[in-house]
Amino acid sequence: QEQLVESGGGGVQAGDSLRLSCAGSGRTSRQYSMAWFRQAPWKERDFVAAISVSGGNTYYADSVKGRFTISRDNAKNTGYLQMNSLKPEDTAVYYCAAGLVPTHQTNFYSYWGQGTQVTVSS
Repeated sequence: QEQLVESGGGGVQAGDSLRLSCAGSGRTSRQYSMAWFRQAPWKERDFVAAISVSGGNTYYADSVKGRFTISRDNAKNTGYLQMNSLKPEDTAVYYCAAGLVPTHQTNFYSYWGQGTQVTVSS
């Protein structure tokens, strides 16, 4: 059973940066595509970014393109989301997910972390 644990969230000012981490505890996490989603209060869970198993292909939501960077270190079983130039509208609980394909659709991901809160103040 794969388990994912996010870390790195917190409260920052607009324009600041944060780096989220997603550590996989199982032996197979490096065999899965990984993604980040976020969910603001009373809103649906939205796609943020995804990365292929090798790390060679990355995908981003238009709202974060140019500001966020997804990466992974398969040797450490860990994925990352570097978030720069943060805006108040980036405030949400951020979730990492692992699945067979790097897609924006939540139902393609079998494993989810518990989420980490990111709050951006203006």
